[in-house]
Amino acid sequence: MTESLQALLIEIEQFGLNNDSTISDRPRRMLNITRDTGEFLSVLVRAMNARRVLEIGTSNGYSTLWLALAAKAVDGRVTTVERSDFKLALAARNFERSGLGPFIAQVHGEAGALLESSGEGSYDLVFLDSERSEYPGWWPRIKRVLRQGGLLVVDNATSHAAEVAALVAMVAADPQFTTCTVPIGNGEFMATRSPR
Repeated sequence: MTESLQALLIEIEQFGLNNDSTISDRPRRMLNITRDTGEFLSVLVRAMNARRVLEIGTSNGYSTLWLALAAKAVDGRVTTVERSDFKLALAARNFERSGLGPFIAQVHGEAGALLESSGEGSYDLVFLDSERSEYPGWWPRIKRVLRQGGLLVVDNATSHAAEVAALVAMVAADPQFTTCTVPIGNGEFMATRSPR
């Protein structure tokens, strides 16, 4: 990681913390992942050689940069979807400053629509960090777009366990998936799809 990217990540971390400590309106909060979660995601992308990454919930692009840093290393690309104009603009500036813009495709819109229009098995890794109440409804489409042997990672699995419980139960009950929860950051629920 370059010194300039490291400095940018620290700047975004501080911005997120400062912003969220003074703003209670959820749509205007950044709700960024923790640094150790970013490092974890970056390792996962590299270990899986995940060239096709989908992130649902861009916010200001902090998590996207961790994913894109790893995607660049494996000649991959991150598609990230966000519906907030405000957050899209913040993320776009951060992507430009990072030098990782060529490895990121920003999508303005609803995640459900993006999932619906994506082909079967079109992603190697899906990172879910968005409106948790939507997760159960998205599950059939997430399953369809995740390739065999692919990985689903869901943030806030311990910090907001009750809010992700319905999705966790659905995925855990699916015989095609092996799951676990990793106590990193706010907790990461992980599910890998059987290769057959």
